[in-house]
Amino acid sequence: MSLKGKVGTEIEIKSPPEKFYNIFKSQAHHVPNAAPNHIQGVDVHEGDWETHGSVKIWKYTAEGESGVFKEKVELDDANRSITQVGIEGEVMKDYKTFKPIYLVVPKGTGSLVKLSIEYEKLREDVPAPNKYVTLMANVTKDLDAHIMKSL
Repeated sequence: MSLKGKVGTEIEIKSPPEKFYNIFKSQAHHVPNAAPNHIQGVDVHEGDWETHGSVKIWKYTAEGESGVFKEKVELDDANRSITQVGIEGEVMKDYKTFKPIYLVVPKGTGSLVKLSIEYEKLREDVPAPNKYVTLMANVTKDLDAHIMKSL
């Protein structure tokens, strides 16, 4: 059994790809307002809100459990891809590597958001991080609704 893996899903949203991507790229501080049931806060630890390599600390709830996730963001403007490289937090107790990825692809007047997590478990008995993919999907749906209200 391999300790490395990748899990994910895809969600169609109504938001234009640039608007959705820009929330994570430069306006992450809006995420707790748009998805308060899932994200309770986000703070910049190093850098700023919009620079590749900045470090942010997220407070989240996944399947009723609260946690903190410290990540270093990797931005790929050409492909509208956001990778959150895990540094510290609850997930790092079970995973050696943990990288949530949001890839935003144009589709019609909206977008297709490809959500995935690349990971390496610390132990074989650690489950795949499916509950965090669900968290990402819930945040994506809430952000879409939030963006569409402002258009």
